[in-house]
Amino acid sequence: MTQTQQPIRTAGTTPPAVALSGLTKRFGPVTAVDGLDLTVQPGEVVAFLGPNGAGKTSTIDMMLGLSQPDAGTAEVFGRAPRTAVAQGLVTAVMQSGGLLKDLTVGETVELTAALFAHTRPVAEVLDRAGLADIAGRRVGKCSGGQQQRLRFAMALLPEPELIVLDEPTTGMDVEGRREFWGAIRADAEQGRTVLFATHYLDEADAYADRIVLVSGGRVVADGTAAEIKAMSAGRLVSATWTDVAPAQAAELYGLDGVEDVELRGDTVLVRTRDSDVVARYLLTATTAHDLQVTSRGLEDAFLALTTPPTTLGASR
Repeated sequence: MTQTQQPIRTAGTTPPAVALSGLTKRFGPVTAVDGLDLTVQPGEVVAFLGPNGAGKTSTIDMMLGLSQPDAGTAEVFGRAPRTAVAQGLVTAVMQSGGLLKDLTVGETVELTAALFAHTRPVAEVLDRAGLADIAGRRVGKCSGGQQQRLRFAMALLPEPELIVLDEPTTGMDVEGRREFWGAIRADAEQGRTVLFATHYLDEADAYADRIVLVSGGRVVADGTAAEIKAMSAGRLVSATWTDVAPAQAAELYGLDGVEDVELRGDTVLVRTRDSDVVARYLLTATTAHDLQVTSRGLEDAFLALTTPPTTLGASR
């Protein structure tokens, strides 16, 4: 494989890291990506979020040149995706695959380095990914988090300007996720562009400079975590309501500002634009107690912006 070594550059001297325009991908009668537009500037850390079937993986595949769009264009640093990959400008860390379990961690990185004309030193990459102390361990003996950090080390070898992460922490425990993101964030602080898809919204909230929400193959929201949360105005009122019947909880829809009501055992959750009205009703007209009022989080915004109602309100 031929690869041209190029240093990380600043936003003022390069085209967008990612430029997707009218991107469309169909699989028979199903339109997975529907005229999607997205621009990512160099140096950004962008979370690419959406429910299952939203078109995230299909978009990433076209961004990496693994599949071709049926319409629209995809460019990476002003180049066709396959050209950008061949030049070492973009690499990816996927959910699984790509590892030989009988090799050691160090041997795996050395083998990958041999595929490129120019790479960072193997020892440096292992240290950067937090793997130097287990370089002699066989891959099959590594935890899920260690294997994902190994994929990250392999992705770092050609000194890419853009790293794409597709559900990189699926199946990891909490400690493994924390270690993996510590390595990713440390590298991103050096100026590298990172785009990641994840089902863990706390990861997007904690590590992304910007969040892009997709649904139905289109971008439905784009902004900082605070801006995305603000798109789902209101508060969440929760209370313990012992032996509450669904019909009783559904009566809450008659209150001003109530948008959604959900029952979880003896707990009622009410999403509302007027928490005072809901709180007053629950405390004076019902047997509810242990009431809490909180601001909505990223999960609330995600659900409000990407999915139709699926709780009590769906059957009213």
